[in-house]
Amino acid sequence: MIQQSKGKIFLADHRGVNQTEQFQSRHTFNFGKYFDENKNSFGDIYLLNDDTIAGGGEIKMLVKEPSHILLVPVAGAINYTDNAGNNNLIAAGQVLHTTAVKGDMMAISNPFREDLVNFLQIWIRAGKTKIPGARQLVTYNDVNENLNSLVKVIPVNGHNAQLPLIVSIGKFSGRGETVYLPKNKKNALFVFVIEGAFEVEGRLLHARDGLGLWETGVVEMEALSNDAILLVAEHPL
Repeated sequence: MIQQSKGKIFLADHRGVNQTEQFQSRHTFNFGKYFDENKNSFGDIYLLNDDTIAGGGEIKMLVKEPSHILLVPVAGAINYTDNAGNNNLIAAGQVLHTTAVKGDMMAISNPFREDLVNFLQIWIRAGKTKIPGARQLVTYNDVNENLNSLVKVIPVNGHNAQLPLIVSIGKFSGRGETVYLPKNKKNALFVFVIEGAFEVEGRLLHARDGLGLWETGVVEMEALSNDAILLVAEHPL
């Protein structure tokens, strides 16, 4: 009998929801007024919000603990600003990694007047260690040139060495498959389906489903639809 790796599924249909006329936010983990005893953070990944902002809209976020923050546009582009005076336009096919400490404020706005924009926010606890003020805007258009494989978006090296995770994104054709070998056997993986459907380690995942895996070796992944997109974050658990 094949032993299945240890894991926990976070279904898209069971996420928390917060919405106004300006925006809609769906929470994979507990956030704001949404609480579910089964939706606590996965390791140091404590926020994963799937946000949509209407034309000209804006959301503001208060940072409550030292964090690494990843912004991943899925459709359109977003404008990022913070209380330190930083300003970035981030488009689909790019990821912004920035750091923040308790009390920092950030705003994310839709630069378009009529079109909706959709993006992911991923926040990772930095703990008590002093985090650098590093910011990095990464473009990963090469996923189209490396179909059916995972492209490392945020490597743990260089000026980025303090980031406690590795982020990879891949685009797949129907029945396209790959494997992921964790850099460290003690690390956990969080898999998030951006588009399409996948089978990951024997689990069926649809768009915006998440899967946390731990105590695992090689992880097998197979796309079940064309133009399927997957994000994988490896981090200590």
